[in-house]
Amino acid sequence: MGINKKHRVRLACTECKHINYLTQRNVKTAPEKLELKKFCNNCKKITLHKESKAK
Repeated sequence: MGINKKHRVRLACTECKHINYLTQRNVKTAPEKLELKKFCNNCKKITLHKESKAK
């Protein structure tokens, strides 16, 4: 890895718990877990997605 430590994270819907997105976050600049409003294909609406464990 380079200077910036980036971790792969999965974003799961808070309503249906379905994992919809894979992304990266920089641990040094964003130490807290990600929470984003994204579209969920399972719920068919925009919901809050929270970071879950990545493989």
